Amino acid sequence: MIYIGCAGWSIPWAHAHAFPAEGSHLERYARVFPAVEINSSFYRHHKPATYARWAASTPAHFRFAVKVHRSITHYKRLRQPELLDEFLPSVLELGEKLGVLLLQLPPGLAFDPDLVASFLTALRERYQGHVACEPRNASWFAEEADVLLHEFHIARVAADPSPAPGGFNPGGWPGLTYVRLHGSPNVYRSSYDQAFLASLAEKLRGWETNGPVWCIFNNTAEGAAIPNALELLALVSE
Repeated sequence: MIYIGCAGWSIPWAHAHAFPAEGSHLERYARVFPAVEINSSFYRHHKPATYARWAASTPAHFRFAVKVHRSITHYKRLRQPELLDEFLPSVLELGEKLGVLLLQLPPGLAFDPDLVASFLTALRERYQGHVACEPRNASWFAEEADVLLHEFHIARVAADPSPAPGGFNPGGWPGLTYVRLHGSPNVYRSSYDQAFLASLAEKLRGWETNGPVWCIFNNTAEGAAIPNALELLALVSE
């Protein structure tokens, strides 16, 4: 599967015509796209009933990626994995619709093999599903980090823009590919042109041979994510 979607399911008025008229924003969004990334989980803990409601309101094939709470990744910087015990039980209410956990790391968090191994061990004791890690420090793009992520079956996110040369290539465990498009040159704002999207569609098809492929548009600040995702969805469907 190639899962194309956006960071959040808000539907801008200018593109409402591309979605069914009836239902909540999530229900309408999920009838067009196969996946969404929940970013609000980075800022606050949602109730179990909220995740259960989101799962119940989407089609059987639909999948969610959930961004891990900042208390784990940014405040405690992976040093208190026991905080996963507060985060994970609610998220697991998504059931089979939980597609990926997203670990986005702060730019100042350099790769420390002992710290990372300890955290990932604790994570894997609690959760065996797909995990993607988006490091934003260049030290994570060395071979040692790649090998360790592979050992724990963690995919390294292919991000644009990237914090390191070659960072738009997937890394870590190849059984999952996770692409995050933040907008370039203006992060969170810029739209991607047709040539970029056509080239990306070919890459996604190639990566699909290894396992599930996710592509999430996070250039949401000025409404570019929805039209970019719609265009890429059409290109991949061809």
